[in-house]
Amino acid sequence: MKEPSSQQHGSRTVVAIIGAGSIGTGFAVVHASAGRDVVIHDVSKRQRDAVPGQIDSIAADLVDAGLLDENDKNLVARIRVEPSLEEATSGAGFIHECAPEDLDVKRDLVTAIDKYAPDDAVIASASSAIPASEIAENIPGRSRCLVAHPGNPPFLLRTIEIVPAPFTSAEATDSARNLLSQAGMTPILVKKEVRGFVFNRLQGALLREAYCLVRDGVASVEDIDCLVRDGLGLRWSVVGPFEAVDLNTRGGIGRHAKLLGPAYAAMGAERGQDDPWTEDLVHEVEAQRRSVLPLDAWEERVAWRNRRIMSLLAARDAIDEQK
Repeated sequence: MKEPSSQQHGSRTVVAIIGAGSIGTGFAVVHASAGRDVVIHDVSKRQRDAVPGQIDSIAADLVDAGLLDENDKNLVARIRVEPSLEEATSGAGFIHECAPEDLDVKRDLVTAIDKYAPDDAVIASASSAIPASEIAENIPGRSRCLVAHPGNPPFLLRTIEIVPAPFTSAEATDSARNLLSQAGMTPILVKKEVRGFVFNRLQGALLREAYCLVRDGVASVEDIDCLVRDGLGLRWSVVGPFEAVDLNTRGGIGRHAKLLGPAYAAMGAERGQDDPWTEDLVHEVEAQRRSVLPLDAWEERVAWRNRRIMSLLAARDAIDEQK
């Protein structure tokens, strides 16, 4: 019987990170910044040896940007690099699996982690598209396995998708959400396993269309990047796609769907897509938006959005002037 993960320093859960690539190193920064003790392992000695320098470089940049207090910049002091997988995981309360996106590699690694880790430790794969039900289906401790998929780098993109499998326990899901939230991340619960989850399905939809536009000679790669960087992306850095169109149309998202839904349907049909915005679906989306933002607060929220974008543009201009 393995020891429970009460191997904690005070009230801090020890976090093990398996894989010292950009995601694993980024997670180390997230948890060390939150004051947690971190153990990081990689099969490659070269990767392990590079960890302290990479952490120091990231910490220095965060301090320069005002995102990390000067007094907290010695993150390496809270991170131990461990050459043994068993030693790295045997005392952890939470384990991030950050291996390459290869099903066999992840299955073998999570099987080994399950063997060594305390029985109550959560095992979270940073898989970008492979669901936990494929990675952990035949693992004895599968009920404590799930996906925790971050953006890259996770110390800057603070949303993280929590994707339980049908066999994942509610306790493991809640534990992952709480621990990551306490580390300053924003967990997003994905209610149903779908390949690619939400982040990469949204990103993939835009990329598929972008590739088609280049293929069809409609626009260049640089011009498409410019449109997203200085248009859609600038707006989406303040509000998401549903709120964006909700605020772009007086009367809200229901009116937007009525006015432009047919045009979007025609665009989709050009690509062989048939996913109509039905009346019931629009009603559901509109109801969720109105529960967050009543229409009598619409004008105020539009002004707020504009001020936020102004602040971002001013920050961009200030950075450009420093070059």
